[in-house]
Amino acid sequence: MDDELPELPFPLRTYGPDGHWSHEDGMLSGWAGPHQDRFVPPTGEALDSASDAPRLLGAPEGDFQLSVRVTVGFNSAFDAGALYVHVGPRAWAKLCLEYSPDVATICTVVTRGHSDDANSFTVDGSSVWLRVSRTGRAFAFHASRDGRHWTFVRLFTLGDTEETGAALVGFLAQSPMGEGCVVTFDHLEFRPAWPDDLRDGS
Repeated sequence: MDDELPELPFPLRTYGPDGHWSHEDGMLSGWAGPHQDRFVPPTGEALDSASDAPRLLGAPEGDFQLSVRVTVGFNSAFDAGALYVHVGPRAWAKLCLEYSPDVATICTVVTRGHSDDANSFTVDGSSVWLRVSRTGRAFAFHASRDGRHWTFVRLFTLGDTEETGAALVGFLAQSPMGEGCVVTFDHLEFRPAWPDDLRDGS
């Protein structure tokens, strides 16, 4: 799927393994195949070229907020749906709703050469709202149980895009330990502005 979504002001294209991406009636869906993940272990192992996950990404301009509700068909530990930011081959980040390892959890990974891995809070059920925002070189991750009150999760940078090219932002599905899972994204919303306050719930 290389297409434009009516909710987004920038086109998307696929990266990584085939995610069988489709969009209908405001709902974007994708599928992670068996043992598909995107992670560079901090213990020193290199990222295997086969260690990748389906991504659907585009390049928004300027400051923005991209929010979405994600629903994951959990089958195995670490199945997840995520918002994903990519600046370079070893400079990227993801905000996940992940089965970690047996309860739905907001997780983040920021990769600068190697990946870190951090859990935030747990979620009842299999759906949650996620948001990624950008101003200049800075990115912020938020999550929400109801799509109205947002919890600040992380603030970070991935390096200078003047050296690596435009930042790509979009969607990811993964199933590192399992035989695959379906992920759906709906309630997509794009705002061309950085949040007024990262920590006041707005």
